[in-house]
Amino acid sequence: MLKRVIISGGTGGLGTAISAAFGDPSWEVVRLGRNDLDLSNRHAVEVFFQAEACDLLICAAGKTDDIPLVRMPESAWDGVFGLNYMAAERCASAALPIMAEKGSGHVVFISSHAAIHPAIGQAAYAAAKAALLGLTGSLAERWGAKGIRVNAILPGFLDTPMTATVSTKRREVVLAEHHLERFNTPGVAAEFIHFLHDRMPNTSGQVFQLDSRRGFF
Repeated sequence: MLKRVIISGGTGGLGTAISAAFGDPSWEVVRLGRNDLDLSNRHAVEVFFQAEACDLLICAAGKTDDIPLVRMPESAWDGVFGLNYMAAERCASAALPIMAEKGSGHVVFISSHAAIHPAIGQAAYAAAKAALLGLTGSLAERWGAKGIRVNAILPGFLDTPMTATVSTKRREVVLAEHHLERFNTPGVAAEFIHFLHDRMPNTSGQVFQLDSRRGFF
């Protein structure tokens, strides 16, 4: 039976890798790029998911705009928080009731190491990604009785278009934080998400950090 995965941010670096990981014939992959669906429009999102029920929703849309909080205009805060958190919340809120009708489903939020160890200048990004962790726990508890799983991934610093503008000096600082002295890759992160969905059917409400930096403790 054909299953459907919907990936917001599906045309980005991680989204493209996730699409490849679910590329076998048993999956229909729906990749949502910035021109495919207005994630800031709740009505548009609801209409889309009513027509496109899915077995797996991966919320990978995101952006950074690193500005010290005291200099951050409200528009920048709204843009970062809106795409990293509100867009994910809108997609999940639209998809979950339809999953509940089937009695199964899985939502995966792409959070960030910044959610637990934010860097200077990442107040909005860190707050949004931390909010996703709270949303993960809340939705897992709310929808578990309907057979729905909700998990969060901290994929690590990945070489993607979103990180292309990070300076060499900053990359060196971030790399030094990794105990294994290497970054994770989009392909490895994508394969883990596939494994989580396919081989860990009893896991929900969890946060998975995929690199070798200091975790929660």
